[in-house]
Order: sequence, then structure tokens, then C-alpha cells
Amino acid sequence: MASVKNGQKKTYVSTLRIDLKASTPLQTPLDMPRRIENGTKLKYREENGLKSETTLIKRASCNIGAIPHFLDPQKQAVVCVRGTARLHCRFRSSEPVASCWIRNRDKVVLEGPRTSMKSTNSSSTLVLSKVLPVDAGSYSLFVRNRGGIAHWTITLSVIDRPDPPASCPSVSKLTHTSLVLSWSGPCYDGGSAITGYVVELQRLGQTEPEDWTKLANQCRNTSYCVRSGLDPQGEYRFRVRACNAAGVSDPSEESDCIKMETAGEPQQEVMSYVDVVIDTTHKVRDHYHVHEKLGVGKFGEVFRMTHKQTGQVCAGKFYRARVSREKAAARKEIKLMNEVHHPKLVQCLAAYDTPSEIVMILEYIAGGELFERIVDENFEHTEPNSVNYMHQILEGIQYIHRKRIIHLDLKPENIVCVNSTGTLIKIIDFGLACKLESGKPLMVLHGTPEFVAPEVVNYEPVDLATDMWSIGVICYILLSGESPFQGSSEAETLALVTAAQWEFDPESFNDITDEAKDFISGLLTKDKRSRLSCEKALAHPWMATFDDSNCRITKSLNKDKMRKFLARQKWKKTGKALLALKRMSLSCKSDGAHSPCSSVDDRGLGKEAEQAVESLEKHMRCEPCFYKALHDLTETSGATVHLACTIRGYPDPEVVWLFNEEPLAKTERVQINYDKDGICTLTLARVQPGDSGIYKCCASNGLGQALCSARLTVEL
Repeated sequence: MASVKNGQKKTYVSTLRIDLKASTPLQTPLDMPRRIENGTKLKYREENGLKSETTLIKRASCNIGAIPHFLDPQKQAVVCVRGTARLHCRFRSSEPVASCWIRNRDKVVLEGPRTSMKSTNSSSTLVLSKVLPVDAGSYSLFVRNRGGIAHWTITLSVIDRPDPPASCPSVSKLTHTSLVLSWSGPCYDGGSAITGYVVELQRLGQTEPEDWTKLANQCRNTSYCVRSGLDPQGEYRFRVRACNAAGVSDPSEESDCIKMETAGEPQQEVMSYVDVVIDTTHKVRDHYHVHEKLGVGKFGEVFRMTHKQTGQVCAGKFYRARVSREKAAARKEIKLMNEVHHPKLVQCLAAYDTPSEIVMILEYIAGGELFERIVDENFEHTEPNSVNYMHQILEGIQYIHRKRIIHLDLKPENIVCVNSTGTLIKIIDFGLACKLESGKPLMVLHGTPEFVAPEVVNYEPVDLATDMWSIGVICYILLSGESPFQGSSEAETLALVTAAQWEFDPESFNDITDEAKDFISGLLTKDKRSRLSCEKALAHPWMATFDDSNCRITKSLNKDKMRKFLARQKWKKTGKALLALKRMSLSCKSDGAHSPCSSVDDRGLGKEAEQAVESLEKHMRCEPCFYKALHDLTETSGATVHLACTIRGYPDPEVVWLFNEEPLAKTERVQINYDKDGICTLTLARVQPGDSGIYKCCASNGLGQALCSARLTVEL
């Protein structure tokens, strides 16, 4: 065979000889070139023994069929560590089909010691055994057929027992027969929401300590009131375990020995301010013991510490300072902390700067996050209490604003209670704080989406009013338990912020005073020049609504929405304290679960994954075969006969019909149809006894050929 290229067309000239008497397998027009349009007729020379025109049939290009369609696939799977995850997708598709699994839109999933896959033309199953936390992520099944590509993504969550509670239980409200225990939740919840805590007690003072016993099996909050069972002369220690769907954590560190007879004695030391001189000679471990981890953020990690000589409990902020830019940011925060000596602000006690690490020592604030305290069963949440908290926040922020310092990360997690008994709070985490300089506009791209001001998202100059917006969001949540700008995605949240679109939900604000609503409205104003300053906010009528001279009967606020808000925030954290904001996130593309298309350029896949998806077309290639073959028929003269078979193969096979070893051509009585489902039908009209014989269907593509036959008997 030879081909002659003429512009963009190729002309094929074929020489083919068919010897009907030979004992070798019949040579048919299957060996003719493949690139022939549907219905093209080829004349064979007389020497080939073909007296008529032969029709070579190929499926029309417009009949390529529909793309794969997924049938009620799962959206997510949750499995415990060391368990087995089974990800399964069923789909409807014409054959042939090729598929592959992609993890996190980047890596191709391959068979391995812990990974197995089973794929058919209608489903695919991925099984991961002995799963580990690193296996968590998104798993996308890409399926290709003639019509194109479709994909479906399943999110796999791997849950484990939570870490122990981050702090040992602290004791408050101590009487001779009762006390209140408070603690901090675990730094990592194991990938599943904390469902409660187990509180344990150990009695001391005997010859040997008694075994640990359970005081509470499922305490919902991070505090617990022990009202009975305590000996007025007894000595006790306490510890706590966290629970989630995967199990119970190891115990927290044990509390100090609590002597019931000391009830009524002072329990809190007075804070004194320190001008910190950074120690560049010693390492932090020369002076402090490092205990359990309290938190993790973009900057690094925070641990509970105790001074080796004095025993003073504090918090150590270990910076992740590997490059000069990170080290400069750490030193900047330490320097700034020397300027913020105020009762409502966390205090810096010491700092260490060595080539291997930078550490800032902060006062240890044991009361936990304010919002966690509010949902405690033993705490009454009212609007007057909220006024008290907002007043303290404004006092602290007013102090730094007078020093031209902006916090830039005000949010509920950074408002903590001094202890577990009183209502005093402190503002923490000045990692993003900046000092304004006259004549130098400051623009930032960091913060937490729900709490940042519009000017941050729009990358416009920020000023003191930027913090006031965040205070307005905190106040809104404090009173209602709902977030005013929470969208279904981060992009939607940022869009709501930039548009300053919010409203007072009638149900949530039904019991809230008009003064409170006016206070919030004065803060959540898009034009930062119109927002209340700290001075004006402190002078707002709401601040005096519930003072001693204006007593009003108030009802407790519902905590259910606040609990839901906190649960949602915990799912978001994933161990990182800060989220970077980028302006382009407002226009980020959502990853639809089912996004059929024939090109992978816009799916945001990694290079390896993109190559794997593109190669699916090669995996579809297969030689022809007959899924349903021809069957012998007996018909009467004059009837219309249909001989049908189903052909599979890719690229689409070309078909030739033979009658008694001679190729058939389309005529008035002979019709041939080859549809999109691979069904090839030979229709013979007004059959006569002379039409009796062997009919064969020959299918061929570049990978091979297949043949099936049937006998037709026409009776008079």
C-alpha cells in the first residue's frame, strides 16, 4: 500500500487479491486502509474477483455517544486510622471505557501494598487498607469514553483519637466540698469533632495514691463542677481525656494537688509588667521546662512552660524562623510587645534569640477562649455580660490605638478569659500587629476571612478603623451566635465582606436591644471613615445601658447557635492559626463534583495527573470483538430479514458484510446500518431462495480484526 500526500488530504491506492479457492483464511477488504469516510465505495479490479462495488461502513463521527454519567456516587468517606476505606463509583457509559484515580488533583493512585483497584465498564472501586492520617484528602475518579471525560471527587477523612487536652485542669470556686475544673481542648481533634470529655479524680494523702476514678464520662464543655463526693479534709488531683468518634485520648497532665481545707485562700497572683531584653546568650531550655503543646499557627508552635527556678507557669511561642524574613517578623513582634503594657493585653515576660530558634515567653492565661467559656453550662450568657466583655476589648484596643498600633487579627480565638471563675478577659496574639507610620500607607493581605475589613480584601490602605470592623463582627457573633459574613465558601465570604452585605436576623436578634444593634451598625460600615473609633464606641449609649444605675431585667441568650458556630470554626482550623488572603480568591473557580469535558487544561490538575488523564484515550484502545454475534435464521420468501450483531473496539472498527465470501454492497434491497451503540444491522428486503447462504460480518481496526457469521435459509 502506498500513500500520496496532497495538501491536507491523503489518497490511498490499494492492491488486493482474493483467492476464493485457497485453503488459507479468506482475505477481505478488511486489509484496506482505515481512513475512509462513511459510505465510501471502492472498486476492485477484475483480477480481484469482485464484480460489484463494495461498501466499507464506519460509524459516523457525529454518533460518538454521551459522556459517562455517574449514578448516585458517594461524596465523602470517613474511616478510623488503621481501618479500610472503600471508595466506589458507579457510572453509565457506552464502551469502551478507561478510568484512573487522582489524589488531591495531583498524584495518580497506583496499586500497592495498601492500595487496590477494581474497574469495569460500569464502576470503579478504590480500596485503601490500614489507612493513615496522610491518606486523607480528595480522590477523583476520571472516566473516559468516546464522548469525552467526566470526573467525580470523593473526600476521604481519616480520623484518629484526639490529642490529650492541651492543659491540665485548673481549679476555681473552691469550697470545702466542691470546686470547678476548667481546661483547654486538645490542639488536634483527630480529624473528628470533640464530642465530650472524661473527667478523672485521684485521691492523695493516703499511704499510697488511690487508682484514678471517673467523675464524668461525657462532659460536653471544657469545665466541670464537682458538687459532691469530696472530703473536706481530702487532697485530690484531676486529669481529663478528650473523646471523638474514633475513641478517647490519653489523659491530660495532672492538676496540682488540691487540698480542700485551703478553700477561701487567695489563688491568683498579681501581674507585674516587664521590659524585656532579648537574651541572645542562652537557650530557652536553659531556664524553662517545656511541656505540652498548646497551639499551632503559621508562625510556629506554642507550649506550656515552667520556669526552672521559680516554677512560674507561662507560654512559650516558638517561631518558625528559617529565613531572614521570618526572623525579622519574629523580632518585630517581640519588640512591639514591649510597648503594650496593659491589663487587657497579654504580656511578654522574656525572649530568646539564638541562631537555632527564636522564642517569646508570654504570661499563661488559663481561662480559655471567651466563646468557649460562654457556652459552658455553668455560665449565664446575657446582654449585660456581653457589654462587659466588649467594654474590656475596647479598653485594650484603645490603648494600642493611642500608640498607633493596629492588631489586624481580632477574632474570638484571640479573646481569652483570665481565669475560669471571673469575667476578666485579655487580648492575645500580636503576630500580625503593625505600627502605623505617618505618610506611609500600610496595605496587608492577611487575616481571617470572616473578620477582616473590606479594605484588607481589596488591598487598600488600612488604619485604626480596620480593627473596629473586626470588633463589630465579634460583637455580632457574641450576641447572636451567628457570623454576619459567613458564606458557603471562602470566596463567597470575602465577596460578602467587600460588599458589606449583612443584616440582623430577626430570630437571632429578637431579644437584643436597639442600642446593641445601633452599636454594631456603627462598626460594620464599609466606609472606614464613618466607623466608630474606640473612644466613640466606649461612649456609645449601649455601653451604659446596663450599668448599676440603670438596672434592667434581662433574659439569658440562647447558646445553641454559638455552639454551632464554635463547632464550625474547629472544623476550619486544621492546626493553622492564620489564613493568607489573596485578592484573586474572589474569582477562584469552584471544583464541581461532576465536571464532564473533553479537555483537562482547566481542571487545575498537577502535571502528573494531567498526563494520566490525557493518556486514558490510549487505554481505551482495543481490537474488535463481537459482544453479540449473528444467529442463524430461517425465513419465507418475500420477507424482510434483519441480521444484527453488536461490535466493540476502539478506534471504531470498520465493517464489511460478506455473502458467500463475496463483499456486499448497498442496493435497493440491501441496507446496512451501524449505529452509535455499536449495533450493526444488515437488512435484506423481499428475500428469495437465492439469498440463502452464509452471511459474515467482518470488523477491523488498526489493532486487529474479528468475524462472525450466520446461515440464512429462505423457504418458498
